[in-house]
Amino acid sequence: MIVGSAEPEALRPGAPVMHDFGSEPLSLAGASVLQLLCEVSGGTQALLPPALHPTLPGVVAWQVYDFPTSPWGPFRMAQTRIQCRSGTRPRGLLVSGVVTSAAAGEALTARWGFRLAPGEIDFLRGYDRVHASVRSPEGDALLAVGLQDPVMLPPGAVQFVSGVHPADTPSGFRLVQVDALHEVHRAERGDPVIDYFDAGAWGEDRMVPTYPISASICTADVTLRRLRFVCRPGEMSFTGTETVAAG
Repeated sequence: MIVGSAEPEALRPGAPVMHDFGSEPLSLAGASVLQLLCEVSGGTQALLPPALHPTLPGVVAWQVYDFPTSPWGPFRMAQTRIQCRSGTRPRGLLVSGVVTSAAAGEALTARWGFRLAPGEIDFLRGYDRVHASVRSPEGDALLAVGLQDPVMLPPGAVQFVSGVHPADTPSGFRLVQVDALHEVHRAERGDPVIDYFDAGAWGEDRMVPTYPISASICTADVTLRRLRFVCRPGEMSFTGTETVAAG
């Protein structure tokens, strides 16, 4: 069985700090969700800790969310994740993200261990294409992706997998399992467009995109569920998974 070969402590610098596991579920209605998958050169085994299993070939995933409503007002969020498995379950290891709202970012970091930096996100959705661009607060380009010539899909045809977020928690440094339920109302797929990706700016310059796999755009109600599990990053999930207690 192939497992990640990265030293767990290599994921720790800059990891979010969570003081408790007591988050109530959060529902965010009417989101637009752009998701792209792309193969990366060299595989991802060296980028993952031993708790996770790489996909063959290695795959990077970008997710860009446009939330029209939330407890903090409208905001947008982009994530770069490495596709993997935890045991037999598909997962996405969060490398880092960008968020347009400081208040939303603070809450998502404290409650679910999102590693987020401030930035600007443009999200353009038209009848023939979708495009998202992410910039730093100083205006430096970080990511530009999209899709073109979308065609309709059944709402259940797009798969979203749970995230695992490296974070310092009350249990120690752990991979926090973040289950996001996507109730999809409209789904389309199209030809992937990858215009720009600054891997180093997202925290892992060894991710070099090669062959685009898929691109989709959905309208969905997104619910971040109550935290249930964390995993010790240095051992496989079969033995390293721990149930968390709220509060």
